[in-house]
Amino acid sequence: MNVSAQGLLLLNTSFFSNFSFRGFRRLSVVRRSQQCHGLRRGFSKNMACSVENCDMGNGVVHPATDAYAGEAVEALKAGKVIAVPTDTLYGFACDACSLEAVNRIYEIKGRRHTSPLAICVGDVSDITRFAVTDHLPHGLLDSLLPGPVTVVLKRGESSVLERSLNPGLDSIGVRVPDCNFIRTIARASETALALTSANLSGQPSSLSTKDFENLWEHCAFVYDGGLIPSSRAGSTVVDLTTPQRYRILRPGSAKEETISILEKHSFVETVTS
Repeated sequence: MNVSAQGLLLLNTSFFSNFSFRGFRRLSVVRRSQQCHGLRRGFSKNMACSVENCDMGNGVVHPATDAYAGEAVEALKAGKVIAVPTDTLYGFACDACSLEAVNRIYEIKGRRHTSPLAICVGDVSDITRFAVTDHLPHGLLDSLLPGPVTVVLKRGESSVLERSLNPGLDSIGVRVPDCNFIRTIARASETALALTSANLSGQPSSLSTKDFENLWEHCAFVYDGGLIPSSRAGSTVVDLTTPQRYRILRPGSAKEETISILEKHSFVETVTS
């Protein structure tokens, strides 16, 4: 196993269990994106909150609705860490290109810097800005995402990601959660968000904001999307760095569905000894 795969195997449990999207069977009667309050695409300027007018850093809790999307974006642009719901678990998010913010996430979680972070983008079409996708068949990523899958891809020379994110690794785990709130703020931020589960390293993942109440004070804002109906299994992490080959790095909550989609695209599993 190469260094990149070894590192990505350490990815903390990070998101996804009950979901519904193209290519996957419905695992829940209620779409997670609806539970994230059905945000509209984008938000108006008057929803934005200036850095000067926002009381950041005190773990202020707000509902995960479009009324607070602008505020979240301003916090991210100011290099702050926020807590957000996804389609599986609650997570800590920050600007992936802010070294200070990324380091802050490691500090909050008590996590080793050798454990890499995944990134989150607003749409599947954004992935090409941060990772190499030329070797993937047309439609594959759209079949897997949005949803409870982290796809591991090579960064490539054209990636706009800072090299300080996951130093020493030539690959990156990418997520597009099936949750409108985080996708809206990712789009508006015009960058990738570093994303990891909202918990102390090694502790159970969070399905509600109450589960990590002891960590609120370390976040600029905490956005409450209600209880997430999840098994805490996290996302299925799959290595797609090699053409027509896949390797499951973490089973997560969508292993069988992920494999089914990959095999329909003629992918073959790489078996490690």
